[in-house]
Amino acid sequence: MKSIFSPETHQEVLNRIENLNDNSQPIWGKMTVGQMACHCQTPLNVILEKEDYGLKPNWIVNLLFKKSMYNDKSWSKNMPTPKRFKVTDPKDFNQEKQQLVNLINELHTHKDKTNWQPHPAFGAFTKDQWGQMQYKHLNHHLSQFGV
Repeated sequence: MKSIFSPETHQEVLNRIENLNDNSQPIWGKMTVGQMACHCQTPLNVILEKEDYGLKPNWIVNLLFKKSMYNDKSWSKNMPTPKRFKVTDPKDFNQEKQQLVNLINELHTHKDKTNWQPHPAFGAFTKDQWGQMQYKHLNHHLSQFGV
C-alpha cells in the first residue's frame, strides 16, 4: 500500500490534484469537485491534530473498520459517508484545492515523525498505517473524479 509519506506518492497525489479543475465531474457519488476537495481535508485535519470532529473511541467501529482504513483493498464506490464528514454546501474548488494541497504538504513535512497521537475514533496507528490511510482516502476520491 502506498503512503502519503513517500516522496513519490506525495508528488503523485499533488499531480493528480493538479489534473482536476472546477468543471471536473464525478464518475460516482454526489459531491462536486469543490465539495470533494473540502471533504478530503477532514482526515488530514485529524492527523495534524487541527480537528477531532467530535470523534470518540468506539470498539465496534474499531473492530469492524480499522484495518480497512489502511489495507490494500479498495473502498467501494458510493460507500456511505458519516454525516459529520458530508459536505453539502457549495464550495469554491480553487480555494478548497489550495487548502487541500497546503494540508498535504504540511503533513508531508512530518514524514520523519515517529510518535503519533492516537486517532480519536480508531486508536493507535503506526506511522505506516497513518500514511497508508491518508493515501487510501485521497486515492479513493481522486479516482472518483477520474484522476
